[in-house]
Amino acid sequence: MSIRTDRVGRMIQREVADLLQQDFGETSQSLVTVTGVRMTDDLGTAYVDVSVLGADDRQRKAAIARLDAQSSEIRHALSARIRHQLKRMPELRFFLDDGPQRRARMDELFAQIAADRDESGSEAAGADDEAPSRGEY
Repeated sequence: MSIRTDRVGRMIQREVADLLQQDFGETSQSLVTVTGVRMTDDLGTAYVDVSVLGADDRQRKAAIARLDAQSSEIRHALSARIRHQLKRMPELRFFLDDGPQRRARMDELFAQIAADRDESGSEAAGADDEAPSRGEY
């Protein structure tokens, strides 16, 4: 990516996040966070990665479907904000970023491993207490 595509991506990320929070927040019915924007080299398409804080996968997919349905309205509102900075407004495509859910699942697995190790460690410590130590032979 070039410096220009990075700058435009960061600007679109900031503005789309602001739009979703202020103007389109009540229609999403979920907490939506823009985690990143990837731009094509010709600046014609912006791939917007969003994270949805929802109870289940069905709610997250429904939120993405609502964003896809409103993408033309979001694009129009975005063009009103940054019309003097771009010649052509990029097409917006929304994608679900499931990174936070994967991180939470990994944290759960690590906590489970730690609990299993503590449990097996206490059993092993109990077995070591019964065996004679090196100096007791």
